[in-house]
Amino acid sequence: MATFHPYGDRAWKRIFWRQILLALGLLGLFLYGLPKFRHLEALIPMGVCSSATMSLLRDNFTGALRPWARPEVLTCTPWGAPIIWDGTFDPDVAKQEATQQNLTIGLTVFAVGRYLEKYLERFLETAEQHFMAGQSVVYYVFTERPGAVPRVALGPGRRLRAELVVRERRWQDVSMARMRTLHAALGGRLGREAHFVFCMDVDQHFSSTFGPEALAESVAQLHSWHYHWPRWLLPFERDAHSAAAMARGEGDFYYHAAVFGGSVAALRDLTAHCARGLAWDRARGLEARWHDESHLNKFFWLHKPAKVLSPEFCWSPDLGRRAEIRRPRLLWAPKEYRLLRD
Repeated sequence: MATFHPYGDRAWKRIFWRQILLALGLLGLFLYGLPKFRHLEALIPMGVCSSATMSLLRDNFTGALRPWARPEVLTCTPWGAPIIWDGTFDPDVAKQEATQQNLTIGLTVFAVGRYLEKYLERFLETAEQHFMAGQSVVYYVFTERPGAVPRVALGPGRRLRAELVVRERRWQDVSMARMRTLHAALGGRLGREAHFVFCMDVDQHFSSTFGPEALAESVAQLHSWHYHWPRWLLPFERDAHSAAAMARGEGDFYYHAAVFGGSVAALRDLTAHCARGLAWDRARGLEARWHDESHLNKFFWLHKPAKVLSPEFCWSPDLGRRAEIRRPRLLWAPKEYRLLRD
């Protein structure tokens, strides 16, 4: 008859829980700790497009795409939308198409509080160099101090409008209020002036061409910190009481609220959805984990974007160099939250 050894059982349990804690510790370092650990995520495969899907990938601005030119990355979504990487499109075709359509493209940015002095001028100056070069562009700067918006030399057919907004008490409220503000603007002069609009954060700057290849009816941006992660690790809102809640198993990719865009009509739908969700949460004393970004991810789960931009279009230098990031288009500026946020 076998003899039960309580001390042996306890030793086994200690070993088991030590392994669990070690695994959790390594995961914590990988996600939030030493930068070197972040390079390991490049080893996580992004997935593969089927040859049938790749042969059908087309775009209204670039025509037939070349997804096979980037075999090391995922170039399509499960619903057949393209993921745009450097080398998968012809930039000249995109420019010609936008010019032939005589498009005006809007670019909105919020510069409130110290963010105006710290980031806005460089954002606008680099946008003049790289954002939709040669196209008609109207910049909309939302700020509580329109008179302090820097004077930046603009090229032909490019305009800048400073729009007054009320300064919110907390930075989180500034972030969340922008969906309501954008919805109103898209229903007003901005919506009448522009055919397509991009909405971007101000604490970044352009470093390379960001052209008409990025245009589509609705456009989402793969978050540079999460594009290799498996779905179960993505930081979706999990509080079931929030309007932004997504259940386990839901979600396609994690999208960055620093860059999103589309047609005026599509963005009206997106901003209305997010504004309603934010109001719903506030009425119940809730606040989603990543504020308006959580609601944006819920919207794109329910309404798939027509085009997804690769992390090349909005890259964080803190992640270092990656072989797959050939030409970063936007670069995050250093985050100086203690200095900039009240």
